Amino acid sequence: MRIKAAVVHDKGENFRIEEVELSDLKRDEVLVKIVASGICHTDAVARDIGLTPFPAVLGHEGSGIVEKVGPDVKTIRPGDHVVISFASCGQCEHCLTGHPGACFKINELNFGGKDEDGDYRIFQNGRGVSTFFGQSSFATYAIAKERNVVKVDKDVDLALLSPLGCGIQTGAGTVLNKLKPAFGSSIAVYGCGAVGLSAVMAAKIAGCKHIVAVDIHQNRLDLAKELGATHVLNGKEADVVKEIKAVTEGGTHYAVETTGVPAVVRQSLQALRPLGQTAIVGVTPEMTIDVHNEIMAEGKTMMGVIEGDAVPKLFIPQLIAYYKKGLFPFDKLIRFYAFDEINKAFEDSAKGITVKPVIKISA
Repeated sequence: MRIKAAVVHDKGENFRIEEVELSDLKRDEVLVKIVASGICHTDAVARDIGLTPFPAVLGHEGSGIVEKVGPDVKTIRPGDHVVISFASCGQCEHCLTGHPGACFKINELNFGGKDEDGDYRIFQNGRGVSTFFGQSSFATYAIAKERNVVKVDKDVDLALLSPLGCGIQTGAGTVLNKLKPAFGSSIAVYGCGAVGLSAVMAAKIAGCKHIVAVDIHQNRLDLAKELGATHVLNGKEADVVKEIKAVTEGGTHYAVETTGVPAVVRQSLQALRPLGQTAIVGVTPEMTIDVHNEIMAEGKTMMGVIEGDAVPKLFIPQLIAYYKKGLFPFDKLIRFYAFDEINKAFEDSAKGITVKPVIKISA
């Protein structure tokens, strides 16, 4: 079928809304009319450095209404409201034990540009166009595997729910699923974008006594305070490690590092108390760490966390339930843009004007 999609033709280029051809459904797939798609930092990285082959249709936080399902699909029906999350194989050791974010094929399925059978889903002028995260939701329609499609409540604005598929799930899940902070413990969150602020809200849900938010943008620190941070620090002005140790009487039990900035990664380690744990979720370059003094000598742990170690079909409905109870007000992060404003939305995100841009694609 012919659809409209925001296509990136080469590294660093702007998105162009163009006509493409979407392939027919396979037996275990779902066709979704996209209502909205969140913009994640990973989309910007893919556009700028080429995480997936070009040309590509990016977008990996889609929400929409199911239009058609393959004959083997059992849990999703036409008319269902859904959020589309990341792709996983469903068969490897980690998928089968509830850790699909660590799927053995996670990179191939999300960044390889083709489906798990090695086929293109999207074509333009007879040429294959890469699919992103098994969905490519910067488009009027998307195809995804049943296991990556999450049925959601129809009484919540569907456009609002799209970012739950990746960024918000990552921040909240890193706290609630992986770190699992004890009631009354302390945590620092480095970077107050959508991922970091989701971690702040999750830490409040978990009952952390000290929730320290670190950023260089005052407007984001103000929002962190509103969402549950007990203390905020401007990384340009404060001695972050010294102040965190003073506030928490020795350092935090936990940290979530979202920035990927090497100096900040080291701060997240240095500001831990002995036996503390840092979860790295930001895209981080090669860097130097003093393993003895910053990790081993005080029994600290540094771990990578992918997609909040979440099972999306379970975790996303839980986050929606928290939202409906007023405990997870992620709507305060979001600003909506029209489909043809997609390049402006990316610019506003890069400048820090908007925490979480969401592109409205159809009504």
